[in-house]
Amino acid sequence: MLFAFSIAPSGAPASPESAGGGVSAAVAEAVRVVRESGLPHETTSMFTTIESDTWDEGMEVVKRAVEAVSAVAPRVSLVLKADIRPGYTGQLGAKVERVEEHLRGDGEGA
Repeated sequence: MLFAFSIAPSGAPASPESAGGGVSAAVAEAVRVVRESGLPHETTSMFTTIESDTWDEGMEVVKRAVEAVSAVAPRVSLVLKADIRPGYTGQLGAKVERVEEHLRGDGEGA
């Protein structure tokens, strides 16, 4: 199962970073939780994606990441998307590789 999510603080106390709209320090706390989970993951400029074997395992990491941001902000925004496909593993990279195969002309129907 893949869980792509974005967590951002809202209504945070004023700081030099937040004055410019930055949220990187709070987001870093969420990413720290993800890294410590030991799950396969990827962080991009807009989302962090984790791969877990079960719904509960993945949602527990998302919950802890939200709690980490909640510790530094009075309000938290969460955007969550999940690809729930039991029995499949290694999809964090495999899904991208299948698209790349098509782009190279190696995929079915290419």
